[in-house]
Formats: sequence, structure tokens, C-alpha cells
Amino acid sequence: MSADVAAPAIARLELTGAAREISPWAIALTVMLGTFMEVLDTSVANVALPHIAGNLGATVDESTWVLTSYLVSNAIVLPLAGWFSTLFGRKRFYMICVGLFTVSSFLCGFAPSLGLLVVFRTLQGIGGGAMQPISQAILVESFPRHKQGMAMAVYGMGVVTAPIIGPTLGGWLTDNYSWRWIFLINIPVGLLSMMLSGWLLRDPHYLERKNLRNLRIDYMGLGLIAVGLGFLEVMLDKGQREDWFSSHLIVASAVIACVCLVGAFLWEWRDSDPVVTVKLLRDRNFGIATLAMFLLGFVLYGSTMLLPVLLQTLLGYTALMSGLALSPAGVANLVLLPVVGKLIPKVQARWLVIFGLVVSAAGLFQMAGFNTQLDFRTAMMARLVQSAGLSFLFVPLNTIAFSYIAKERVNRATGMINLARNIGGSCGIAMVTTMLARRAQFHQNILVSHLTPYDFAYREMLSGAARMTMAHGTTASLASRQAQGMLYGLVQRESAMMAFVDNFWLLGVTFLALIPVMLMVKSTTHRRVAGR
Repeated sequence: MSADVAAPAIARLELTGAAREISPWAIALTVMLGTFMEVLDTSVANVALPHIAGNLGATVDESTWVLTSYLVSNAIVLPLAGWFSTLFGRKRFYMICVGLFTVSSFLCGFAPSLGLLVVFRTLQGIGGGAMQPISQAILVESFPRHKQGMAMAVYGMGVVTAPIIGPTLGGWLTDNYSWRWIFLINIPVGLLSMMLSGWLLRDPHYLERKNLRNLRIDYMGLGLIAVGLGFLEVMLDKGQREDWFSSHLIVASAVIACVCLVGAFLWEWRDSDPVVTVKLLRDRNFGIATLAMFLLGFVLYGSTMLLPVLLQTLLGYTALMSGLALSPAGVANLVLLPVVGKLIPKVQARWLVIFGLVVSAAGLFQMAGFNTQLDFRTAMMARLVQSAGLSFLFVPLNTIAFSYIAKERVNRATGMINLARNIGGSCGIAMVTTMLARRAQFHQNILVSHLTPYDFAYREMLSGAARMTMAHGTTASLASRQAQGMLYGLVQRESAMMAFVDNFWLLGVTFLALIPVMLMVKSTTHRRVAGR
């Protein structure tokens, strides 16, 4: 073929490639399929644990390893995503992760025993752990700088909405079909994501690639991070069930996690080619955004766990009804996140974050006013207000985080900030679970102290309950015992509600305490970064 004939053909190929490069929304849809699927699996299995335990011949406590194994492997891989991307190439590594996640989901759906299910969930967590940061890095780079707020809005739709609808979807599938379908639904989504990824994704020219022949692997850093994060997740997940530091398992896990993570931080700070670039935390905006993302995970996952439990245990809602009370919050996220994405170029990100913190805290304080007469609409509206505030947090925080990070380091940075959110979520769930048990006992002790024959209100309530029971033909002595049981049940219910209220106050104050920190953020309107 002559040069004159070849030139137009080459030009057409370059034009075709260019056309594909300017389709960021197609890329966004592709990576969001994988991200939504992965984040959904962090919460979708929670409501199915009793069914899994019964079907596989295990106790409910043993079945919690289905959750723990996923969280541990997920947390270990998260900060290493950037390093593996430079090792294998980002597109190839992303497709490996999606493939592993899809295959392991299939294996989970057909697991014949609890032991094998835990093994397959570990593989699923390994595949899913890197999908979040890689998806975020791809979105940051696929959109031009003035549209990166929209890119983060697209990412936020999956990351914020998936934990909200996860328990509802898991409960519906389990009740109407089988717990196995909470894993099997990932297969068509994973296959579609694999196909689109192979067609649309490409590695940027500036992405650093390791020379496999001269590769130096930081075994010390890898080992310390894997062991430290693994034992940290075990401690957080098992802490309340094992009564925290009265358990040798929890004490040992805490010591090992502390020693390994501190050692990993010091080692990676000094290492010339670390697997996790902890020196990124020297950037003020990235450091503050990472802290804020930790607290966002703390409040998001903590509140997402609290409200369904309150509705189902105290008010008698079904899993589906409690899910319906939460679903408008997911709709609010979908509506508001694109709006926030459009505001990013026009309003300083820190002011959007502060606004979001105030609104979300207002929703949490509204929840702190709940009582045992709570109705469906009040619960739904309080969650709606809180979720509306969360919509103003995720996108601006990511904009702040990457405002002064060079493109060559985005892969490393996304792994760290996603790890902060996930660890924050684990800490939030551990904290509210512990507080529920401890504060309920505290309030019950106070209320029981008033149940004495010398308390006029108690005597009147006891007498009224006894008369009501006797009206149905019960003897006086039996009616007295039943009345005392009724009042004790009332005390337990009220003390549990007070414990929920205490938790909502704690989460609301956590957000308000973050406001002064956000005032330290540097401007994101005019940023000059090498490599951008």
C-alpha cells in the first residue's frame, strides 16, 4: 500500500480513536457498573445471615465471617490498587478484578458449605477492593478539569446510594427467592462490565509502568499493610460480640493491628518505591479530605445500620417496609449529586462541604428526637434530610482531595481515600453497635430504679395494667405478674429508643466537629498542578 493511500486510512483510524476518547459518559457508565456492584455487596448480605446460617448448618455468629472475610480482603487490596495498576497496567488490572469478582460471585451463589462460602467471599473481596479506586481514577482522568465535579457526582451515585439500597434488595431477594441470588445477580452485571471495559478503557500515556525484569517488590510494606488491616477489620467486626478488650482475640488483634499499621506507615514514608504513597498526606487538601472521608464513612455506614434496626426491632417493620423508609434518600442522592457536580466550578468546594455537614447534622438531630410513637413519614423525612446533606459532601470532598494531586499520582491517591471511607464505615458500625448495647443497659438501669412501690407513677401504671388484664378474665395474682412483665417490656423498649437517640446525637456532633477543619482547606478554584 502506498503512502498516499495509507495516509487517509491512518487518519480515519486516528479520528475513530479520538471519537472514542471524547466519550467520557460511556466510560463513566462502564466503571460505575463495577463500582455499584462492588459497593452493594458490602451491605447486601447483612440481612441474609440467618438464612445463610440455617441453610448451611451453621450458627448465626459463625455466618458473620461471610461479612468479615469480605471486609478484610477488601480493605487489604484497597490501598494497593495504585501499585498493582502500575505493575499490570490499569485497564488489565481492572478487568482482572471485575473478572475475579464475577467468578467468585458465581462460586458464592453455589457454595455447598459455610467454609467454602467464606473462601469465595474472600476472593470476592480481593477482586472488589481495587475496583473502587481504579474507577475513581479513570473518572478523574476521563473528564476535563471543569467537568470533574460531574465525574465525582457519577461516582458518588454508586458509592453513596448502594449502601442505602443494599439491605432492602438483599431482604427482598432472600424473602422471595433465596439468599444465593444476592450473589448470582452480580454475574450479568459483571459480564457486561467486562465487555464494555475491554472495548472502551485504555491506559493513559503518562501512567507509570513497572519493568517486570527489574521489579523491586516491597515485601515488608505489603506484609505489614495486609496483616495490619486484616486484624483491624477482625477487631472492629468481632469487638462487640466478643465484649471488646475482655476477649483475648480482640486484645491480640488490636495489638497486632496497631504495631503493623504504625510500622507500615513509618516504613512506607521512608521507602523509595512504596506500595502505598503515604507522603501524599503532606498535601493539606488531600490530608483533610482523607480525614473527612473517614468521618463520612463513619456516619454514612453507622446511620445506615441504625435506622433499619430501629424500625424493625422497636416498631415491628418488615425488612421491605424499613427499606421503603430509606429509599427516598437514595432518590434524593440521584437527584442532588448532578446538581452538586454543576456547582463545583462555581462555588468553593469547602463551602459546599460545610453546607452539607450542617444539613446532614440537622437530619441526624431530627432523628435524635425520635420516640416510640415514631411514624413512617417522620422517619422517612429525617433520613431524606440527612441524605440530602450527604449529597453535598462526597463530590466536593473528592474535588478537594485531588485539587493539588498530579495525574501520575491519582491512582495511588484514590486507593488511600477509598480505604479511609471503608475503614471509617467499619469503625462507625462498630461504634454504634457497641453504644446501642451499652447505652441501652445504662438507660435501663436508670429507669428500673424508679420501678419501686414508693414511686406513685409506677403504682398507678401497675394498677392500671393489672385491671386491664383482669378485665379479660385473669386472676388477680396472675394479673399482677403480667402487669409487671408489661411494664418491664416497656422499660426495655424505652431504654433501647434512648440508646438509638444517643447514637444519632453522636453522629450529628461528629459532622459539626468537622466544620472548623474544613475552613483550613486551600482554594480549589484556581489550582496549578504538575501534570494537569
